Order: sequence, then C-alpha cells, then structure tokens
Amino acid sequence: MGLEEKLPSGVLLGTVEQVVGLARKSSMWPATFGLACCAIEMMAVGGPHYDLARFGMEKFGATPRQADLMVVAGRVSQKMAPVLRQIYDQMPEPKWVIAMGVCASSGGMFNNYAIVQGVDHIVPVDIYLPGCPPRPEMFLDAVLKLHDKVQNTKLGAHREQEITETEERMLRRSLPLVSKD
Repeated sequence: MGLEEKLPSGVLLGTVEQVVGLARKSSMWPATFGLACCAIEMMAVGGPHYDLARFGMEKFGATPRQADLMVVAGRVSQKMAPVLRQIYDQMPEPKWVIAMGVCASSGGMFNNYAIVQGVDHIVPVDIYLPGCPPRPEMFLDAVLKLHDKVQNTKLGAHREQEITETEERMLRRSLPLVSKD
C-alpha cells in the first residue's frame, strides 16, 4: 500500500528534476542560425502545416541571450565559425545545439579549405540531423528526441556526476588508433 493510493484523484507525484525537465522541454526558445538551404526547411517547420508552436517553440529569436537551443542549419564557413562560437557563448546555461543537415554535421559535399567539416569542431552538438536538406518531419523528430534528452537531464551535483560518467563511457568506447600486435 503506497502513498499514491491515499492521495485524492488529480494529485501528481514527481521529483524536482522531473518538474524542471518538463518546464524546460515545454518552453524551449531556439536561436536560429540559418546559413544555407537547410534554413528554408527550418522556416517551414515554423509554419502552420508543421506547427512547431505545439512544442512550445514558437519564438524563433534573433537574440542569443534569450535562447536555450541553437539550430545550425547549413554549411559553416571558416569566417562564420568565430561568430557562431560567440553566439553560442552568449547563450545562457543550459543550452543545446542541433546540427541540421549534412553540411552542418560533417561539411557535406564541400570538402575544401573554406568550409568547417562539422560544426562540432566549434560548439558541442546534442542532435545531428542528416539529409540534404532534411525534411521538416525529420526536424520535428530531432526536436522530440532533444525534448526527451532535456526532460531527463539531471540537476546540480547529479548533473556533474552524469557528465563524468558520460565522458568515462565515451573514453572506454573509443577505439585505439594503432593495433598492439
């Protein structure tokens, strides 16, 4: 016999982390960084057909100080990289990044000196969205996956422990570059 059975109907139980996670995921404000054709698909998601507002993301702001999500849509040139990093640094914590399109994720077909070969060389990326350009449905799927990640983010000392465990797991998972034969 648990506490749930003694409470009247309509009462929800949860932790502070769960409530904060729900609030963060339901009020995410993206900072747009549309650099190429992927930005057109990102704009389409804000329209009435796909209606990004139902996820609490209707405010696409041009100011990084009020944003907690950066959507990098398209190729990033070497000249644009410092600007991208500056905008990322101006965003308040916690902040997340979606790399939209193959050009933002890996440089795409532009394998030359002028294009950054993946935006993860400049800012840490949470969700990679493939495609050239990715469909709006794919962007919505990436947003939902990010919502799951945001809702399950730990707080305080639990967050630091989670980061440490993730880093250790990634180091153990990395493959040696040279065989020991």
